[in-house]
Amino acid sequence: MIKINTAEAKARLSHYLERVEGGETVVVCRRNVPVAEIRPLPKRPRERRPVGIDRGMTIPPSFFDPLPDDLLDAFEGASASE
Repeated sequence: MIKINTAEAKARLSHYLERVEGGETVVVCRRNVPVAEIRPLPKRPRERRPVGIDRGMTIPPSFFDPLPDDLLDAFEGASASE
């Protein structure tokens, strides 16, 4: 961990960002009192996650059956008294 004051941060920000990219953490201080921390972001996964079904999850065939009329009416705003 590197501690720097704000004047140093302003003067050499690109230098400290390179260090952060290398995995270091920089604590920015005002009058030697820590006020902020600059740290590397987590690495993004290199492999794209599949969209949709979770591992091992299966969809039952009944999922594709038509919905009952009363449920469709409820989605369309029709009341049960009509």
